[in-house]
Amino acid sequence: MTLPQGYKHNQAPNSVCRLLKSLYGLKQANRQWFTKLTSYLLTQGFCQSYADTSLLTFAKDSIFLAIVIYVDDLLITGNNESLISTLKDNLHKTFSIKDLGNTNYYLGIEFLRTKEGITMSQRKYALELLNTAGILDQKPSNVPIDPNIKLSADEGEFLDDASLYRTLVGKLIYLTITRPDLSYAAQALSQFSQNPRTSHLTALYKVLRYIKFSPGQGLHFPHHNTLTLSAFCDSDWANCPTSRRSITGYCIFLGSCLISWQSKKQKVVSRSSTEAEYRALADCTCELTWLKSLLHDFQVPCQQPIPIYCDNASAIALASNPIQHARTKHIEIDCHFVRDKMKAGQISTIFIPSSQQVADVLTKGLSKTPHHKCISKFGICDPYTMPTCGGIMV
Repeated sequence: MTLPQGYKHNQAPNSVCRLLKSLYGLKQANRQWFTKLTSYLLTQGFCQSYADTSLLTFAKDSIFLAIVIYVDDLLITGNNESLISTLKDNLHKTFSIKDLGNTNYYLGIEFLRTKEGITMSQRKYALELLNTAGILDQKPSNVPIDPNIKLSADEGEFLDDASLYRTLVGKLIYLTITRPDLSYAAQALSQFSQNPRTSHLTALYKVLRYIKFSPGQGLHFPHHNTLTLSAFCDSDWANCPTSRRSITGYCIFLGSCLISWQSKKQKVVSRSSTEAEYRALADCTCELTWLKSLLHDFQVPCQQPIPIYCDNASAIALASNPIQHARTKHIEIDCHFVRDKMKAGQISTIFIPSSQQVADVLTKGLSKTPHHKCISKFGICDPYTMPTCGGIMV
């Protein structure tokens, strides 16, 4: 640190500053604050989660509290309001916190409460994104990405200024927190951020026009819901025309609520569609294992086995048949991982027709009807156009 301008000490010309607290901008500030806060909460009887270190829980008899930490923002919930008030008072005495009441707006996410449940939306953020792109006056689109177009790194002219493309793609990725229907488009466009071309910018503008179709769209979580896990996994074999790598897509539900999803290019080239599906199955199994541990911290019991719906019969056969060694030795780690979970009774693979595969929208671009059919099963709705938001957009 440099001394403030104009400061001068005649008797101590080589004065330095002594820090009495962490300052924003220092690399160690966030770590020191997190260490101090968690150390205090641990002395108050909280336990730090192994699945997610930013989660701390308190359980005693029938009382349960949970705190989620994001830098210097805390989300506190529980089933005992008086204990929550006491906790807030103690935190205020120690750290001088500010109580903002019920969660309505957090990290760009809007929480809207109705008698049917809670809806998470990023409408304000989405409108700011459209305004940054300058397309508020353009015609909206029914789908985010054209299913007949395969983006390539060689088509089109290089952009004179790639900063706008990178800014829009970065904002688009953050919008996928509440918009799983944008996940495939976001991962497809983000891989060209280093050297974007005009064809990529055109595809990006189509995604933004799709957002304009319903900017307030988000995830709906009903009050009454079962607490059983289920998952859908899928892959699109050799989707990338450049690297010929496949796309993994999975979505995981707690009852009817979508709580986790992914659309990601696989790290290696799969030699067959079965291998691509099996890698997607392994990634989904890994995520389910983590979610099971996280739900345990929330004292939510998980049924076993957890069903995983897959539309590839060969991948299901490989997962349950240990005899197929010659066909799976090059994917042996994933193979053993899935089989061990099946032997332990933690997961079970179930065949589902491709027409009913919910994760299909996470692996490829779809036309209007199948696209909206898939996302209707995600529990997606727009609370600004559907006041009850108990229904689902079709």
